[in-house]
Amino acid sequence: MNETIVCVVGNVATAPVYREAAAGPSARFRLAVTARYWDREKSTWTDGHTNFFTVWANRQLAVNVAACVEVGQPVLVQGRLKVRTEVRDGQQQWSSADIDAVAIGHDLSRGTAAFQRAVKPEAALTATRPEPAWETPRPADTPDGRASQQVPEPVAVT
Repeated sequence: MNETIVCVVGNVATAPVYREAAAGPSARFRLAVTARYWDREKSTWTDGHTNFFTVWANRQLAVNVAACVEVGQPVLVQGRLKVRTEVRDGQQQWSSADIDAVAIGHDLSRGTAAFQRAVKPEAALTATRPEPAWETPRPADTPDGRASQQVPEPVAVT
């Protein structure tokens, strides 16, 4: 497929909104991405234009976003870019840039983070459930526990 995959670095602009749906959990938040450039005349860094993206996360990524992403934090987002254009009742046309996130992480060039692996619900169940006996019991018709090999008799074909 010809999808536009992007990786953007910016600051979380709104608190993540988490929802449980029939298709699974989802979360969304707004991301502010401001271009910075070196102004030679002033000999200082200057902020340029700010772009805002709506970041959508699904399934386990949504659960993790709701648990650890907060307003103001610097994050990196990788995902599929989708630009929507709509006209609402008598208003002018507006556009929205959405990112269907594949990966989201904190920007470690601007701070530190302590990673903690998420516990999946299935993992918690298997930890308390005993392991089934997968081995086939040995037959006991020989002294060493091995089955005696029986050779089938030939069948006459007529």
